[in-house]
Amino acid sequence: MPVATRCWWEEELAGSTFADARLEQRLHRLVGQMDRSLGASLPFACQDWASTKAAYRFFSNERVSEAQILSGHFASTRERVRASEGPVLVLQDTTEFTFQRESHEAVGITRTVNTGRDKAGQVRMHTLCGLLMHASLAVTTDGLPVGLAAVKFWSRQKFKGTNALKRKVNPTRVPIEQKESFRWLENLRQSTSLFAAPDRCVHVGDRKSDIYELFSLAHDLGTHFIVRSCVDRLAGDGQHTIANEMDEVAVQGLHRVEVRDQRGRLVTASVELRYRRITVLPPIGKQKRYPLLSLTVLHACEPETPKDRPAIDWRLITDLLVDSPEQAVEKLDWYARRWKIEIVLPQMTKASALAVRADGNHVADLDLGLGHHDPADE
Repeated sequence: MPVATRCWWEEELAGSTFADARLEQRLHRLVGQMDRSLGASLPFACQDWASTKAAYRFFSNERVSEAQILSGHFASTRERVRASEGPVLVLQDTTEFTFQRESHEAVGITRTVNTGRDKAGQVRMHTLCGLLMHASLAVTTDGLPVGLAAVKFWSRQKFKGTNALKRKVNPTRVPIEQKESFRWLENLRQSTSLFAAPDRCVHVGDRKSDIYELFSLAHDLGTHFIVRSCVDRLAGDGQHTIANEMDEVAVQGLHRVEVRDQRGRLVTASVELRYRRITVLPPIGKQKRYPLLSLTVLHACEPETPKDRPAIDWRLITDLLVDSPEQAVEKLDWYARRWKIEIVLPQMTKASALAVRADGNHVADLDLGLGHHDPADE
């Protein structure tokens, strides 16, 4: 197709890599059909039975993987990053694809939800069938989405009883490779490799990404991160924690931000800024495997709790230097960009379904667990 007449998705798929050229042609044809019927089912988009069967054969083909389907988009993302200037924020988060199935074997399960009580007063638990997608979205520091840098799909065939296991085994002594949290490290490594400019990348994650192995991997790769902290780690000589050190830090600046109260009204809040460079230690059970790191802890909070909304209380940890209130505000703004992925991912789920087999199984299915999105992480 001539460049002048190409659709946006033709440019996006130009870098796709398939061993068989016919598979690449089929992908282009499918995307064209779905582009004309956004949100519709495959049979509706394909219009006739022959095209529908061809679509199902494509998705169930052993030679087709999500990496091949998304390779063109990843290449386009890389080129857009190269054409941009300044730091690139790589936002990580997870979304779910939920399907109605009588049996979960064909598609897998994600989690259980409380659906209330029955007539006898017993709590009813409902198992959700579906797939999970952990994605890394690259955006500029102004919040302009550039494209996906890494994607990982999986489902679970059974629940592992993680809470029961924690009563028997210290979670910090379990290798990260055996945990569902390993997805954060895999995406960090893939996106850093894609851009081949680790010093430009700042990987941003909510409290689920407060993982020491992630900090250590970023240090090894020469890339950066900003994470919302939820763990009070050992610090300094190991005889105290991060919270103990931050209690000694005086207020170093004030920052005014606009937020909405419970009625949706826009109000102005004043937050106190505290920051310090701290020597952070790995968990006790992993101190032989991972080094101690020098990291910046940034705390932004309101001194008093407002009557009409929760108080702002952000505790961030980053490898980036913060030497002034202006730099502290910059890092807070970068973390606030994380909400972009909460907006973009739901819009992408239809397109991302291209990377899932039509029979409901996933090409690279992993027996991993995952919790759903928690609004408290914002």
